[in-house]
Amino acid sequence: MKHWPEDITLLGDYVRIDPLSVNHLNDLQDAVRDGELNLLWYTFIPNADDMLEEINKRLRLREMGSMQPFAIIDIATGLAVGMTTFMNIDATNRRVEIGSTWLSKSTQRTFINTECKLLLMAHAFEKLNCIAVEFRTHFINTQSRKAIERLGAKFDGILRNHSTMPNGTLRDTAVYSIIRSEWPTVKSHLNFQLNKKRD
Repeated sequence: MKHWPEDITLLGDYVRIDPLSVNHLNDLQDAVRDGELNLLWYTFIPNADDMLEEINKRLRLREMGSMQPFAIIDIATGLAVGMTTFMNIDATNRRVEIGSTWLSKSTQRTFINTECKLLLMAHAFEKLNCIAVEFRTHFINTQSRKAIERLGAKFDGILRNHSTMPNGTLRDTAVYSIIRSEWPTVKSHLNFQLNKKRD
């Protein structure tokens, strides 16, 4: 079960989710410069110079079986515009967290994030037979919390002093989840949101 879930490419109308590789380096360096995302203190997004190290770190976690990293590809341009993962993988209990996600500033709050989450959750619930999918973010990251709530995830609680941030501050982690019985409703909601964006 070390490499559960198996490598997969997920294809939507606007987004392709590819297994992360060093071939995505240049695109991801450009994407992180869009909006200087690495300057946000309440999340961890690598700067362009550290992107190769971040890719290699995620690939090492893949080898250890705790993470499945992806590049988010904008089909319209063919460029990688961000990264996401299945992380905190629990193969025994069939649970994953969708996390360590970031997108270039210009693609945030577009159909790209919505379809990306739809593809990942459909794979988790319909192919991997997961019992739950988690989302976690810094309590103070209101933009991320609102985005998670728009997906239809429910608030589970706060892990206080959960981890230490690179600047030395302590992170209170807000935890959300979607369970298997909720997936049909969430799927309908996300498809409705995508259809509205197409109109």
